[in-house]
Amino acid sequence: MTTSNPFRSAERRPHTDGLFHANEVGLANRNSGILLETLRHDVTPAGLHYLLNHFDVPFAPAGSWQVEIGGRVRAPLSLSLDEIKRLPARTLPVTLECAGNGRATMTPRYQSMPWAHEAVGNAEWTGTPLRHVLDRAGLLDDVVEVSFIGADRGFDRGHEHAFGRSLRRDAALSDDVLLVWAMNGQPLLPQHGFPLRLIVPGWYGMASVKWLNRIEALDQPYDGFQQVNTYNYRAVPDGPTTPVTHIRVKSLLVPPGLPDFYSRQRMVEAGRTPIFGRAWSGAGAPITRVEFGVDGTWQDAQLGPEQGEFAWRGWSCTWNAEPGEHTLSCRATDANGETQPLEQRWDVGGFGNNAVQRVPVTVR
Repeated sequence: MTTSNPFRSAERRPHTDGLFHANEVGLANRNSGILLETLRHDVTPAGLHYLLNHFDVPFAPAGSWQVEIGGRVRAPLSLSLDEIKRLPARTLPVTLECAGNGRATMTPRYQSMPWAHEAVGNAEWTGTPLRHVLDRAGLLDDVVEVSFIGADRGFDRGHEHAFGRSLRRDAALSDDVLLVWAMNGQPLLPQHGFPLRLIVPGWYGMASVKWLNRIEALDQPYDGFQQVNTYNYRAVPDGPTTPVTHIRVKSLLVPPGLPDFYSRQRMVEAGRTPIFGRAWSGAGAPITRVEFGVDGTWQDAQLGPEQGEFAWRGWSCTWNAEPGEHTLSCRATDANGETQPLEQRWDVGGFGNNAVQRVPVTVR
């Protein structure tokens, strides 16, 4: 079988329908998603939190990690993890979602990590606000962006690079942007960025760079591959682009009843059936409403307590399940008035799909 050379080709992969490519299956075996039945956990256990790692997980020898802070600063720094840990710390509950979550339900889909609904999790992240490090280095007046480079390196569309992203100066100086060393009260796991990562609350997960080892202040926009060549909304091929930033409003429900092993379709007993789910949105916009739908008929759900400005919110209701085949859905609305669409917005890269979830069930 003849295949193209991935190290020489800069072409975007073709869109496809139907069966998953072997490479997509390989990515799915490397990158795990949350199990929807575990949405009941207010805080997602580390082993259940979704993963999207572009390249290999770097090996980080204990006690030797250094973060370089340079570029347009008055005093370039090299800080050890212990030095960073001595800075003022805070813990934030933050819901992270992959920008490609829902890609597998788009038609035709871009060949990449084939997420359905599972690329989300809510953890308690402990670290120091990034601004403490930037203040120590001293940003010059002409700084417009700050870039963050990880130790993970590889090829994407023929381009060799370390994974990197950037934030505008004002965003980088927010108290909510953290240099993180702990997840749910424990040191970061290797696959979650040990020993140090960035957490950017309210943004899709690509902004929260893992294995962080370089911070650079810039007097012009960062032009790294993962900032410029991907993570951009594009409604048509070769059309205008809009950067992917804050998480779009979204909700999921825990599939009720019992699953079929292979298809994951559900069997539910007739009668009063409790329904539970989660809803979230980006940029700190609170969830104000969740609706539960059965075959296109909607009812308001009851919202649970808020868990933090950037954390998901539980919701619940009761469904009087009647025998037959049904499709269950949920849709959330946030304080900005944004509501999940019933149909997906197609995107060239498969980004930002927040269309309502549909769960087929059989009631006996």
